[in-house]
Amino acid sequence: MQRYILQKKNHIMLISAMLIALGFLGRFGIDSMLIFNAALITASILGIAPIAIQAYQALKVKVVSIDVLVTIAVTGAILIQNYEESAIVTFLFLFGAYLEQRTLNKTRSAIKELTELAPESAWKQMEDGEFEEVDVDDVDEDDILLVKTGARVPVDGTVLSGEGHLNEASITGESLPVSKIKGSEVFAGTILENGTIQIKADRVGEDTTFGRIIELVEEAQDSKSAAERFIDRFSKYYTPAVLVLGIIVWLFTNNLELAITVLVLGCPGALVIGVPVSNVSGIGNGARNGVLLKGSEVINDFSKVDTIVFDKTGTLTIGNPEVAESAFYGNNKAEVLGYLASVERESDHPLAKAVLQEIGAAHFSTVEETEVVKGGGIIAQIDGHRIAVGNVALMEKENIVLSEQVKKDVQRFEKNGSSLVLTAVDGTLQVLMGIRDQIRLGVKEDLQKLKKLGVKNLVVLSGDNQGTVDIVARELGLTEAHGHMLPEDKSAYIEKLQADGQIVAFVGDGVNDSPSLALADIGIAMGSGTDVAIETSDVVLMNSDFSRLPHALGLTKSTARNMRQNIIIAVGVVVILLTSLIFGDWMNMSIGMLVHEASILVVILNGMRLLRYHLGGSKTNETEKAVMNQTETNSAA
Repeated sequence: MQRYILQKKNHIMLISAMLIALGFLGRFGIDSMLIFNAALITASILGIAPIAIQAYQALKVKVVSIDVLVTIAVTGAILIQNYEESAIVTFLFLFGAYLEQRTLNKTRSAIKELTELAPESAWKQMEDGEFEEVDVDDVDEDDILLVKTGARVPVDGTVLSGEGHLNEASITGESLPVSKIKGSEVFAGTILENGTIQIKADRVGEDTTFGRIIELVEEAQDSKSAAERFIDRFSKYYTPAVLVLGIIVWLFTNNLELAITVLVLGCPGALVIGVPVSNVSGIGNGARNGVLLKGSEVINDFSKVDTIVFDKTGTLTIGNPEVAESAFYGNNKAEVLGYLASVERESDHPLAKAVLQEIGAAHFSTVEETEVVKGGGIIAQIDGHRIAVGNVALMEKENIVLSEQVKKDVQRFEKNGSSLVLTAVDGTLQVLMGIRDQIRLGVKEDLQKLKKLGVKNLVVLSGDNQGTVDIVARELGLTEAHGHMLPEDKSAYIEKLQADGQIVAFVGDGVNDSPSLALADIGIAMGSGTDVAIETSDVVLMNSDFSRLPHALGLTKSTARNMRQNIIIAVGVVVILLTSLIFGDWMNMSIGMLVHEASILVVILNGMRLLRYHLGGSKTNETEKAVMNQTETNSAA
């Protein structure tokens, strides 16, 4: 019976409203006190039933809830024959609960939308080579899957064949389609807008990026911040205190109606609901915009950060070395580049890959008598020519004379932070290339936004040489730059900053960043980083989109501010109501309950504003984003 009544709570609310309207119609329309009293008594009894059941359930677990206060107040109003007050109070309480649940459901819509995006089936290649539609739970790692136009990618995987454009908004929050070719990485839950691709399953089920997003958002929305835990403790003692206050008022004034009104006005409903709705809305906004905030506590800590420490490679920079500058000293450029490409094709060194990417299509020749010089480069024979490819030390070893112009170019390239690749043919230097990791597009502007949001110190820690790190810091306007840093050095430096009283966030993406991510007050992982880094962190920027970082910080600051606003609104309303009751003669139970329920709605609507939060200009403009997507696609290929 209890369960049935609680399930029909909204229906009871509607019936109570109609009975109250009937009662007032009877009194003021046909001047019938019988209809007035009968309708309001019925409305009071119906309305108090679900509230009393909730109060009983709370008392069973030794909790004096708001429902207990309202039940006592309404019962007292009925006993003193104040049917008008009892009926209106129960209706307003039920109506307030209805509005609260409805608006709270909207704040949780982010996780609902995410779960609805989860793919349910996949086209799997069977033993006979044909593709058959199966449940997504039947897909294992290394299975080959077919994704058609308009379908959702069922797993995280790698494109084996085909081309297409994917809408990755469910993962990154960015609506601009991303081109995918052979070798590109794809994510579960994304939509293939055109084309057909075959993929190899790399991660399935809950291990996919999409699965982790859902799991992390669910955990985050269920977690409680320090403010919420404080309010839980406060309510535990506050509600009984209001009950005791009502009894004291009754004993000293012998005014039962006044005592009952104190119980109604002292209900802390807005205080209890205000902070959770802010947290849930903030986490929901983050999930929609490619930022995973792992819990309410993270929001509070992140909003106070004054120092952000960055790993360089893969965080401030793309993580894929590219040829940034080059100089040619011979006449037959095409032939020399063909020799260089032929030699570099024999190597798997990152610099060799950068050189091949820069040269592009070339005439490859057969490489003979290859000799790898440790710490220097490669020497090889091609069509009777001696080809030396490597650094300055290798050139010196080969007795290759560097002209004054070459020396100036070498010095300039090194000053720019480039690693050098020199190419000599038959003892004569022909090509000089400077290779360096490129800074992510838009990072400088994003760092400026972090400063405007109150971050005082921007620090880069890297294992690279100090010169390279200084160049990056100078270009980006960072506060400090430290090179030659091992993982333990980074951790020690973060501890030093914390000892100086700074609240530190660390941004990284690799396994070597995990100790620093765990040690910092807030660990922020780039979403395409290692699983260890993502699991260790407090915040994840999906798809390694650095532009999400200012949005994340601005969002947490707005959420923390929103919590404080809701607490002030809730406490302020209670103070005003009780003050009006003591010093004014216009306050009564019905007005108090109306204001009380209105305050609950106000804090909920205030919290829901966070769902629409957007840091002005926080996203990279579409031209830059398109270039970035193309760069990442080429790198993946």
